[in-house]
Amino acid sequence: MGIDDSLERGKRACVRIIFMNVPPIILASNSPRRREILTWTGLEFSIYPADVDEARLENEPAQEYALRVAHKKAKASASFAPFNGLVVAADTIVADGEYLLGKPIDHQAAKEMLLRLRGKIHQVYSAVVVSVPSKGVLQQVLCSTDVHMRKFSDEELEDYLNSGDPMDKAGAYAIQHPQFRPVIKFAGCYASVMGFPLCHFEWLLRRMGYGDRKEIPYVCQEQLSYSCPIYKHVLKGETAG
Repeated sequence: MGIDDSLERGKRACVRIIFMNVPPIILASNSPRRREILTWTGLEFSIYPADVDEARLENEPAQEYALRVAHKKAKASASFAPFNGLVVAADTIVADGEYLLGKPIDHQAAKEMLLRLRGKIHQVYSAVVVSVPSKGVLQQVLCSTDVHMRKFSDEELEDYLNSGDPMDKAGAYAIQHPQFRPVIKFAGCYASVMGFPLCHFEWLLRRMGYGDRKEIPYVCQEQLSYSCPIYKHVLKGETAG
């Protein structure tokens, strides 16, 4: 065996040691975006979507709503977790002041949401809950991001609506959509606006004693072609989005 082969084996062994510290993961979501982002970690996970009532309580603030629904999802999927296994649940809501925008129920609802947000700054809140049902352990984190939507034309809006893309997304848009490109700028976490703040999830794992995966913020930035200004703060547990 050559030196290069030996080094490569050593690298693979280190990766296995790091990942062995994280128990099996149950993702309580059927969201393609959350599934994609969690895949970037290299951690193994199974998907058991949580079917819960996501109706807002009267006058419930956006932050409380996102955390409450994420908790409900974690609880609903807890029975699928193996002994010592993790349940990961998340929820994302868009807020225009006190007005909350979830997933549109039809074409008209999506149009009304996007017209409401056009040319304005709004907030996106993503909550992540990680639980170990067999131990009664649960941790949570909330990410807040200010998003400035561009003044897209009526024609651009109709083209986007007809694509069908808005229908399964909070606020009726995807920040990463390559043609519509709805956002001018934002302050916070790109992955959070997509539905799963990855560095916040990594911070929860570290806080719970599951080691650290130093490559995760860099993989996230590479996948999104984005230079994140807040990840170092997030991984220190500081409020930064």
